[in-house]
Amino acid sequence: MRNLETWQAAGANPRGFPYRPVLAAYHRSGKHFVHGAVLRALDRVRTRLPDPDPSADARRLRLFLNIALDKADGAYDEQTYLALSLLPMPPTGTEHWRRPEAALRQHDRLFVALVADLLRFELAAADGSTDLLPMDRPEAGLVAKRHHHGLRCVTPALRRLGLADAVTATDPTAAARQLWEAVDQTLDDTERLVLELTMLPVYVLHDEYLFIRCLQAFETTFALVAGALDSTVVALRRGDIPTAAALLRAAGQDLTDATPLWSLLATIRVDAFNDFRRFTDGASAIQSRNYKLVEALCRTPERERLDSLAYRSVPEVRDRILAGLPTVDEAYRAATTSGTANPAHLDELSDAMKGFADALRRWRHTHYRLAVRMLGRQPGTGYTEGPAYLRRVRSLPVFHAGQGCGGRTGDDHPPAEGPSGCAAHDPVSASRPQGDRAAR
Repeated sequence: MRNLETWQAAGANPRGFPYRPVLAAYHRSGKHFVHGAVLRALDRVRTRLPDPDPSADARRLRLFLNIALDKADGAYDEQTYLALSLLPMPPTGTEHWRRPEAALRQHDRLFVALVADLLRFELAAADGSTDLLPMDRPEAGLVAKRHHHGLRCVTPALRRLGLADAVTATDPTAAARQLWEAVDQTLDDTERLVLELTMLPVYVLHDEYLFIRCLQAFETTFALVAGALDSTVVALRRGDIPTAAALLRAAGQDLTDATPLWSLLATIRVDAFNDFRRFTDGASAIQSRNYKLVEALCRTPERERLDSLAYRSVPEVRDRILAGLPTVDEAYRAATTSGTANPAHLDELSDAMKGFADALRRWRHTHYRLAVRMLGRQPGTGYTEGPAYLRRVRSLPVFHAGQGCGGRTGDDHPPAEGPSGCAAHDPVSASRPQGDRAAR
């Protein structure tokens, strides 16, 4: 590639790496079909990178090259497909405890940017101003539906960021334009670059853009929830039960706020999905580290599940569990047996645990229903069972301890429907506006 040769001849400074010509080469065919000469050239660049190089530009370039070369390396999985290492995720550890407001803001900025960029792409495709992923453009009615659901997705975060007043149009398409204009003004050059670098579809089908951005947004929320659960454990160990309950309520609200993503994701056309997923073997949602961390921070998984593909697919999380990852379940038990906890505070905590468990079970159930719609009886990607696996795990208990916090034991009995039940969150049915986030 001439651009790479020119860059190398000029000194190969990571800051000036020709990302956009490389991205263009990937976008012309999709990652699965990138020409071998391009892969070999990028591999030579990676080999010659100084290691270690502490600069942010060098770290970004190495991460990008690892993502771009994942299929050639035999390292392709959900992490590289979604380019998660390049996204500025909210902290999942005790950093959340020290700066919860900063973690929430980091989540909100990234979540809104991802969804707004998705709507920007839909607008550009409809306007004919982009040739990215040109195959099988959607019709106007479907695009308007995507704008509607995308705006619902970001409403809570927009309010917290103080950007809600920038979106005043009632027409979804006009409102989507206003959203991108407002968000674009808040982004710096690095953030704009990251949005570009984290879009490496495997093929050239239009709908894969939406698929990638929705999954990245889900991962962003799971990272925030994992940080809140970790902080819940810290609070319980310090004997601060009211703070623990507040953190759990906020985590449940985080999941609820992300619910409209399912409706947005459900606008992917089944034929298009099954077309590009032919080239995603090796990557699966079962490899989501953030989701598994959420599950494991609630309670320690049974040994059978810990030894299953679900956890062997996320060895970093599995190793933390085997090393004794503290859980909300254990911390709650310790608080109830200490003899020093205020009974009213324990009731408040139990209610918060139940509320979070309900939110997570609704998420699991909706995931299962959408998978059935998209896959039917087909197996999942990443060598998984797909809907059959989701059907089994959707009823796993979220917590063992805490009144009313256990899950159902039968696979054929989903969570009861009601004012906050699954019917209100069905991505196949008509959507309803979500309420505002409870005060943190």
